[in-house]
Amino acid sequence: MLLLIGLGNPSAEYENTFHNMGFMAIDTLAAALNKKIKKSECSALTATFSVKGEKVVLAKPLTYMNLSGQSAKSLVAKYRAVLDEIVVIYDDFDLPRYTLRARYEGSAGTHNGMKSVIEELGTTQIKRIRIGIGREDAEAKEFVLSDIKKEDASEFQNTFSHLANLLNTYIKSRDFDELIRDCALYRKKVSQTES
Repeated sequence: MLLLIGLGNPSAEYENTFHNMGFMAIDTLAAALNKKIKKSECSALTATFSVKGEKVVLAKPLTYMNLSGQSAKSLVAKYRAVLDEIVVIYDDFDLPRYTLRARYEGSAGTHNGMKSVIEELGTTQIKRIRIGIGREDAEAKEFVLSDIKKEDASEFQNTFSHLANLLNTYIKSRDFDELIRDCALYRKKVSQTES
């Protein structure tokens, strides 16, 4: 099985904020796969389907960011997922805007949602994909909860669409090394465009 968890905040007031990158990425992937994320379970909204006979779950925890791990832990238990079958997607203000970075493991850095996931699952060995939102002068909490500006929206949508393509390939291949390489190539491409 494969459990893809996008981190974010469920309220409408947070819908268009930088901290909802995980939700936006999962929504874009679901739309590309023609799936609807509407099932309510384990304090999350999910879409469940099969690819090559294996179950795939797309999930958006509804616990609010700082308690994301509670929902993740419940989903892991329900679907009997092992660590290698879990990928968490979230925002990172230490990465350049519009970029992607995939890793097998690591600390949560300053991200409270990922901190919660690591605490609840009891390990830092969790695959993750971070979406760069770029650091600004504002306080971290103020910045991540601020609305994405109109001029940024289309560029982020390009990032989400590209990530959806990469994840669609990953769902079929389960080659995370390839996903890491492709995220790095996209990051290089974006950096060259921005410079």
